[in-house]
Amino acid sequence: MPAIRLLLSRLTEDFLLLALLLMLPLLLWLQPTAVPGIIALVDWHTVTALAGLMLLSRALEDSGYLARFAAWLLPRCHSERLLALLLLLFAALLSAVITNDVALFILLPITLSIGRLTGLPVGRLIIFLALAVNAGSALTPIGNPQNLLLWQASGYSFWQFTLMMAPLALSLLLLILLLSALAFGSRKLSIAVPHNNRADNCRLFGWSLAGYPLFILAMEYQLAPYAALVLLAAYFLLKRSVVSGIDWLLLLVFMLMFIDLSLLAQLPLLQQLAAQLVAMPNGSYLGSALLSQLISNVPAAIFLQHFTDDWRALSWGVSVGGFGLAVGSLANLIALRLAKQPGLWREFHYWSLPVFAGSLALGWLLS
Repeated sequence: MPAIRLLLSRLTEDFLLLALLLMLPLLLWLQPTAVPGIIALVDWHTVTALAGLMLLSRALEDSGYLARFAAWLLPRCHSERLLALLLLLFAALLSAVITNDVALFILLPITLSIGRLTGLPVGRLIIFLALAVNAGSALTPIGNPQNLLLWQASGYSFWQFTLMMAPLALSLLLLILLLSALAFGSRKLSIAVPHNNRADNCRLFGWSLAGYPLFILAMEYQLAPYAALVLLAAYFLLKRSVVSGIDWLLLLVFMLMFIDLSLLAQLPLLQQLAAQLVAMPNGSYLGSALLSQLISNVPAAIFLQHFTDDWRALSWGVSVGGFGLAVGSLANLIALRLAKQPGLWREFHYWSLPVFAGSLALGWLLS
């Protein structure tokens, strides 16, 4: 019973999940579909790939070695500006490897601790962390869920997709780093971030790190479902806390996104609107960036993949769409929710909206 009460509590707190569940009956009434057809709407390769990456990411986090590296790096910073620069670079690099959401879960607690120790404007640093992980995660197919989806749909290899995204991702990161130089001053800092090395698990870190390239190889050959099952069984037997620490409801959110948005894409009125949107000059890029401001970039990618095969424009558009309004990326919402800083939503848009405008222009010039 406690588990059921916890599940019901999570359902009522997760507004996106609740909205997707409430939309489903209406969409099935408008577009009647049998159960086998509903199941077929889910891109199981993408969902299982996300599950495998979540397991590997959680294992790396639980090993303690990422926090150990951060604890080693941060005390070597002697000013607000240098701390922000190094932390943003670390966040961007981490997000390209273990997804933007997981990078935030690792770095936000450390950032909040630094704020308590130094008096640093930690709210602003959290805002820039969210911007940095959105930029860094755009680089690779495994950096964020929308890239993972579009990589699987496009048929590109891992390196083809990365090379396609590199000009935009590196430009976005440079823009954010330049802006951070204005946002943070040169005040001297003296900090020490404690970390209990005795709790670190070297074996868990080594095996999980080695598992990343093997799992990526499995995804390349469309074997993600089998590889994810192997990982699930291995962690369940050897390190059960990794399995229990996964946000499994997030996978349900993505399954419902596939179902709801695929049903939505079958409605004649939406088909006409989407066709007109992508038919505009550079419509796949602009349309996906603007649509992300309304429904977030992952749903925008799921929806618009049905109407265009311009994978570069679509991937660039939803990456840019992660900036601007907070709803543009789930990483933004996670950062603002975990920070619990008064007035942070307003300040977030003070910085994020100009980044969106600059990113939109950069993507247009580079395309």
